[in-house]
Amino acid sequence: MALLKLEEVTKRFGGLVAVNAVSLEIDAGEFVGIVGPNGSGKTTLFNVISGVFFPEEGRVFFEDKDVTRLPPFKRAPLGIGRTFQIPRPFASASVRENVAVGAMFGVLGPEVNVNESLKIADQIIERVGLQEHRDKQAGTLTPVEKKLMEIARALAMKPKLLLMDEAMAGMHPSDIDGMVAFIKNLARDEGIAVVAMVEHIMRAVVGMAEKVIVLDQGSKIVDAPTKQALEDPKVIEVYLGHPPEE
Repeated sequence: MALLKLEEVTKRFGGLVAVNAVSLEIDAGEFVGIVGPNGSGKTTLFNVISGVFFPEEGRVFFEDKDVTRLPPFKRAPLGIGRTFQIPRPFASASVRENVAVGAMFGVLGPEVNVNESLKIADQIIERVGLQEHRDKQAGTLTPVEKKLMEIARALAMKPKLLLMDEAMAGMHPSDIDGMVAFIKNLARDEGIAVVAMVEHIMRAVVGMAEKVIVLDQGSKIVDAPTKQALEDPKVIEVYLGHPPEE
């Protein structure tokens, strides 16, 4: 049984088909990269998986449960975690408090109180290397530090599936390598499936993803192991903008 399964999912905005009959499966503990040029439907697909948008057609299953019409706050306790391309902290709250929110509304939400959530936050903050910023207001962090906090907040949810939306954009290449290693190790330790949405950071795709799903104009054009996907003529054409034979 796949952890996540999409069946012929279509999402429209008026006359624009942002996601066009996309089917895919992601297994527990799998590392997947979703790539495609701007406007290919990646963010919309993430929003459909996390419950921000409901599809006009098709169904979304998580652990064999139909979650197609469940909003985000009902999907989070099931184990679907999410980061955002632009971090959205509670700016006046501390880093620790921001991360604790993830624990309160994640898988352990019904079982943990505020103090226990803060303890979980402390553990995650240390693992991501933000302990020296623990008590700072989140709004004072640098953009990269905010991204780390965003990842920490998602991890505090104890997700089974972690959707990472451009989480490494803007990072120095050496920081990207370190983050890829950290996410892989943590995800394997915790049994988390990671779906990372990326546009141009190929070192993150190659370093992390076991398979790659490529979108173009809302449609899935490739779903294959990473090396095979990145060598596919259709993918080369989409990224380089000319026919493969050229």
